[in-house]
Amino acid sequence: MAENKEKENIENKEEQVEETSSENTEEQTEETTEEQAEVSETDKLAQELAEMKDKYLRLYSEFDNFRRRTAKEKVDLTKTASEKVLSAIIPTIDDLERAIANTKSENEEVKPVLDGVVMIKDKMLKTLEGQGLKQMEDATGKELNTDFHDAITQIPAPTEEFKDKIVDVVEKGYTLNDKVIRYAKVVVGQ
Repeated sequence: MAENKEKENIENKEEQVEETSSENTEEQTEETTEEQAEVSETDKLAQELAEMKDKYLRLYSEFDNFRRRTAKEKVDLTKTASEKVLSAIIPTIDDLERAIANTKSENEEVKPVLDGVVMIKDKMLKTLEGQGLKQMEDATGKELNTDFHDAITQIPAPTEEFKDKIVDVVEKGYTLNDKVIRYAKVVVGQ
């Protein structure tokens, strides 16, 4: 009987050792799984953070570009806001110039009126120049530049020096702050 009890004690101890070792293995497995879950959760959070930072930077850059573009458009708009009004006034200047050109008289009664028209035209041009409007220089004898000139017709060149050059300016061109608002209408020699 004593031997049986010893065998039973030994068997009970072996079972306890097996249970303890299996419990330790299960605990280690659970700890490893928890660590992996923590690591994967940390990686996941780091990845989400990186994505959010990237999204924030792109959004910030897009907004900054929008702000710059609208500021530039606003400046451009203020520079050329009066373009329609000035374009409507230009034909009046043309009329004054035609009146001056066609009133070539030696009559003393007409001379003061002509001088008054010249003064009005000059004053109007100075006022418009203050607003940024400039008359293009006379292009007679120069080569056609399609950035500033509009060729309305071609005629045979009166001399060889006018071949492929501007023979006459029919209508003067104007720029507003270096932007062409009316092209000069010219006649080109062939």
